[in-house]
Amino acid sequence: MRLRRKPWAGDWIRQHPELVVSDPSQVTGGWRELFGNDNPVHVELGTGKGKFIDEMSRAYPDINFIGMEKYESVLVTGMQRILHERRENIRFIHGDVLNLLDFFGENEVDRLFVNFTDPWPKKRHEKRRLTYKMFLDLYEKVLRNEHDIHMKTDNQVLFEYSLESMSRYGMVLKNISLDLHNSGMEHNIMTEYERKFYQKGQPIYRLEAFFPNEEKAE
Repeated sequence: MRLRRKPWAGDWIRQHPELVVSDPSQVTGGWRELFGNDNPVHVELGTGKGKFIDEMSRAYPDINFIGMEKYESVLVTGMQRILHERRENIRFIHGDVLNLLDFFGENEVDRLFVNFTDPWPKKRHEKRRLTYKMFLDLYEKVLRNEHDIHMKTDNQVLFEYSLESMSRYGMVLKNISLDLHNSGMEHNIMTEYERKFYQKGQPIYRLEAFFPNEEKAE
Protein backbone atom coordinates (compact mmCIF):
# COMPACT_ATOMS: atom_id res chain seq x y z
CA MET A 1 0.00 0.00 0.00
CA ARG A 2 1.40 3.40 -0.97
CA LEU A 3 0.67 5.81 1.86
CA ARG A 4 -0.68 9.15 0.67
CA ARG A 5 0.70 11.73 3.06
CA LYS A 6 -1.72 14.24 4.56
CA PRO A 7 0.33 17.09 6.05
CA TRP A 8 -2.69 18.36 7.97
CA ALA A 9 -3.40 15.01 9.65
CA GLY A 10 -1.44 15.60 12.86
CA ASP A 11 -3.14 18.91 13.63
CA TRP A 12 -6.56 17.48 12.78
CA ILE A 13 -6.05 14.53 15.13
CA ARG A 14 -5.02 16.82 17.98
CA GLN A 15 -8.22 18.80 17.49
CA HIS A 16 -10.30 15.71 18.33
CA PRO A 17 -9.24 14.46 21.77
CA GLU A 18 -12.75 13.04 22.18
CA LEU A 19 -11.77 10.38 19.61
CA VAL A 20 -8.00 10.02 19.96
CA VAL A 21 -6.50 9.73 23.41
CA SER A 22 -3.71 12.30 23.25
CA ASP A 23 -1.46 10.56 25.79
CA PRO A 24 -2.56 6.92 26.14
CA SER A 25 0.27 6.24 28.60
CA GLN A 26 -1.75 8.30 31.09
CA VAL A 27 -4.70 5.94 30.69
CA THR A 28 -2.76 2.69 31.14
CA GLY A 29 -4.74 0.41 33.43
CA GLY A 30 -7.72 2.79 33.38
CA TRP A 31 -9.43 2.27 30.03
CA ARG A 32 -12.68 1.09 31.58
CA GLU A 33 -12.75 4.25 33.68
CA LEU A 34 -12.24 6.33 30.54
CA PHE A 35 -15.17 4.56 28.86
CA GLY A 36 -17.19 4.85 32.06
CA ASN A 37 -18.19 1.19 32.27
CA ASP A 38 -16.94 -2.34 32.99
CA ASN A 39 -17.50 -3.68 29.48
CA PRO A 40 -14.88 -5.81 27.70
CA VAL A 41 -12.03 -3.99 25.95
CA HIS A 42 -11.22 -5.08 22.39
CA VAL A 43 -8.23 -3.62 20.55
CA GLU A 44 -7.47 -3.69 16.81
CA LEU A 45 -3.75 -3.49 16.05
CA GLY A 46 -3.30 -1.50 12.87
CA THR A 47 -6.83 -0.26 12.45
CA GLY A 48 -6.15 1.20 8.99
CA LYS A 49 -9.02 3.23 7.58
CA GLY A 50 -11.32 2.07 10.33
CA LYS A 51 -14.02 0.12 8.49
CA PHE A 52 -13.73 -2.97 10.71
CA ILE A 53 -13.69 -1.23 14.07
CA ASP A 54 -16.41 1.19 12.97
CA GLU A 55 -18.79 -1.62 12.07
CA MET A 56 -17.82 -3.69 15.12
CA SER A 57 -18.62 -0.80 17.45
CA ARG A 58 -22.04 -0.48 15.81
CA ALA A 59 -22.76 -4.20 16.03
CA TYR A 60 -21.56 -4.61 19.63
CA PRO A 61 -22.46 -1.50 21.66
CA ASP A 62 -21.67 -3.30 24.94
CA ILE A 63 -17.98 -3.68 24.04
CA ASN A 64 -15.35 -0.93 24.25
CA PHE A 65 -13.30 -0.77 21.02
CA ILE A 66 -9.88 0.82 20.60
CA GLY A 67 -8.21 1.17 17.21
CA MET A 68 -4.43 1.55 17.21
CA GLU A 69 -2.75 3.01 14.12
CA LYS A 70 0.78 4.40 13.75
CA TYR A 71 0.24 6.39 10.54
CA GLU A 72 -1.53 9.71 11.07
CA SER A 73 -2.56 9.96 7.42
CA VAL A 74 -4.40 6.64 7.72
CA LEU A 75 -5.83 7.22 11.18
CA VAL A 76 -7.72 10.36 10.17
CA THR A 77 -9.84 8.33 7.73
CA GLY A 78 -10.98 6.03 10.52
CA MET A 79 -11.77 8.99 12.72
CA GLN A 80 -13.76 10.73 10.00
CA ARG A 81 -15.98 7.66 9.68
CA ILE A 82 -17.51 8.27 13.08
CA LEU A 83 -16.99 11.99 13.57
CA HIS A 84 -20.61 12.91 12.86
CA GLU A 85 -22.12 9.85 14.52
CA ARG A 86 -20.60 9.97 17.95
CA ARG A 87 -20.37 6.60 19.68
CA GLU A 88 -19.16 6.31 23.24
CA ASN A 89 -17.73 2.80 22.81
CA ILE A 90 -14.89 3.64 20.40
CA ARG A 91 -11.56 5.44 20.78
CA PHE A 92 -8.32 5.58 18.80
CA ILE A 93 -4.63 5.55 19.68
CA HIS A 94 -1.97 7.05 17.44
CA GLY A 95 0.85 4.69 18.27
CA ASP A 96 2.98 1.68 17.40
CA VAL A 97 2.31 -1.90 18.51
CA LEU A 98 5.87 -2.00 19.85
CA ASN A 99 4.68 0.40 22.58
CA LEU A 100 1.69 -1.72 23.57
CA LEU A 101 2.79 -2.00 27.19
CA ASP A 102 2.91 1.79 27.45
CA PHE A 103 -0.77 1.95 26.52
CA PHE A 104 -2.36 -1.00 28.34
CA GLY A 105 -1.95 -2.50 31.76
CA GLU A 106 -1.45 -6.14 32.58
CA ASN A 107 -4.58 -8.24 31.88
CA GLU A 108 -6.50 -5.13 30.74
CA VAL A 109 -7.50 -6.27 27.25
CA ASP A 110 -10.13 -8.92 26.47
CA ARG A 111 -9.42 -9.41 22.77
CA LEU A 112 -6.88 -8.37 20.16
CA PHE A 113 -7.60 -8.19 16.44
CA VAL A 114 -4.69 -8.61 14.04
CA ASN A 115 -6.18 -8.01 10.60
CA PHE A 116 -4.34 -7.98 7.26
CA THR A 117 -1.05 -6.77 8.64
CA ASP A 118 2.07 -6.42 6.51
CA PRO A 119 3.36 -9.99 5.88
CA TRP A 120 7.01 -8.92 5.69
CA PRO A 121 7.77 -11.88 3.40
CA LYS A 122 11.58 -11.68 3.48
CA LYS A 123 13.21 -13.87 6.11
CA ARG A 124 15.40 -11.01 7.34
CA HIS A 125 12.22 -9.09 8.23
CA GLU A 126 10.69 -11.90 10.32
CA LYS A 127 10.95 -9.88 13.54
CA ARG A 128 8.58 -7.27 12.10
CA ARG A 129 5.70 -9.71 11.66
CA LEU A 130 3.02 -9.08 14.26
CA THR A 131 2.92 -12.78 15.16
CA TYR A 132 6.65 -13.00 15.86
CA LYS A 133 7.54 -14.15 19.38
CA MET A 134 8.48 -10.64 20.52
CA PHE A 135 4.96 -9.42 19.78
CA LEU A 136 3.35 -12.49 21.32
CA ASP A 137 5.22 -11.60 24.53
CA LEU A 138 3.50 -8.22 24.53
CA TYR A 139 0.07 -9.68 23.79
CA GLU A 140 0.37 -12.19 26.60
CA LYS A 141 1.00 -9.41 29.11
CA VAL A 142 -1.97 -7.21 28.17
CA LEU A 143 -4.56 -9.94 27.53
CA ARG A 144 -6.67 -11.24 30.38
CA ASN A 145 -6.26 -14.91 31.24
CA GLU A 146 -7.38 -17.18 28.38
CA HIS A 147 -8.72 -14.28 26.37
CA ASP A 148 -7.91 -14.36 22.71
CA ILE A 149 -6.41 -13.02 19.52
CA HIS A 150 -8.40 -13.04 16.27
CA MET A 151 -6.31 -12.89 13.11
CA LYS A 152 -7.30 -12.56 9.44
CA THR A 153 -5.04 -12.36 6.40
CA ASP A 154 -5.00 -13.03 2.68
CA ASN A 155 -1.34 -14.10 2.84
CA GLN A 156 -0.92 -17.86 3.07
CA VAL A 157 2.76 -17.68 3.99
CA LEU A 158 2.10 -15.30 6.89
CA PHE A 159 -0.80 -17.45 8.03
CA GLU A 160 1.30 -20.63 8.07
CA TYR A 161 4.09 -18.78 9.84
CA SER A 162 1.61 -17.50 12.46
CA LEU A 163 0.23 -20.97 13.11
CA GLU A 164 3.73 -22.26 13.75
CA SER A 165 4.87 -19.24 15.78
CA MET A 166 1.83 -19.33 18.05
CA SER A 167 2.02 -23.10 18.49
CA ARG A 168 5.69 -22.95 19.45
CA TYR A 169 4.92 -20.23 21.94
CA GLY A 170 2.43 -22.55 23.64
CA MET A 171 -0.78 -20.87 22.52
CA VAL A 172 -3.96 -22.82 21.95
CA LEU A 173 -5.36 -22.48 18.42
CA LYS A 174 -9.02 -22.81 17.53
CA ASN A 175 -11.53 -22.01 14.78
CA ILE A 176 -8.90 -22.16 12.04
CA SER A 177 -10.25 -21.40 8.58
CA LEU A 178 -8.41 -21.70 5.26
CA ASP A 179 -11.29 -20.12 3.34
CA LEU A 180 -13.30 -17.92 5.68
CA HIS A 181 -16.02 -16.88 3.25
CA ASN A 182 -16.85 -20.47 2.38
CA SER A 183 -16.66 -21.70 5.96
CA GLY A 184 -20.22 -20.88 7.00
CA MET A 185 -19.07 -18.44 9.66
CA GLU A 186 -21.83 -16.01 10.57
CA HIS A 187 -21.61 -12.33 11.49
CA ASN A 188 -18.19 -11.81 9.94
CA ILE A 189 -17.37 -8.13 9.56
CA MET A 190 -14.94 -7.33 6.77
CA THR A 191 -12.03 -4.93 6.69
CA GLU A 192 -11.29 -2.79 3.62
CA TYR A 193 -8.63 -5.22 2.45
CA GLU A 194 -10.82 -8.21 3.12
CA ARG A 195 -13.59 -6.92 0.90
CA LYS A 196 -11.10 -6.17 -1.86
CA PHE A 197 -9.56 -9.65 -1.76
CA TYR A 198 -12.93 -11.36 -1.40
CA GLN A 199 -14.23 -9.62 -4.51
CA LYS A 200 -11.20 -10.93 -6.39
CA GLY A 201 -12.02 -14.46 -5.28
CA GLN A 202 -8.96 -14.83 -3.04
CA PRO A 203 -9.33 -17.04 0.07
CA ILE A 204 -9.20 -15.37 3.46
CA TYR A 205 -7.37 -17.16 6.25
CA ARG A 206 -8.52 -16.81 9.85
CA LEU A 207 -7.62 -18.14 13.27
CA GLU A 208 -8.29 -17.60 16.94
CA ALA A 209 -5.66 -18.24 19.60
CA PHE A 210 -5.27 -17.79 23.33
CA PHE A 211 -2.64 -18.18 26.01
CA PRO A 212 -3.59 -21.02 28.38
CA ASN A 213 -3.73 -20.13 32.05
CA GLU A 214 -0.63 -22.10 32.92
CA GLU A 215 3.14 -21.79 32.73
CA LYS A 216 4.33 -21.43 29.15
CA ALA A 217 6.10 -24.36 27.58
CA GLU A 218 9.76 -23.67 26.85
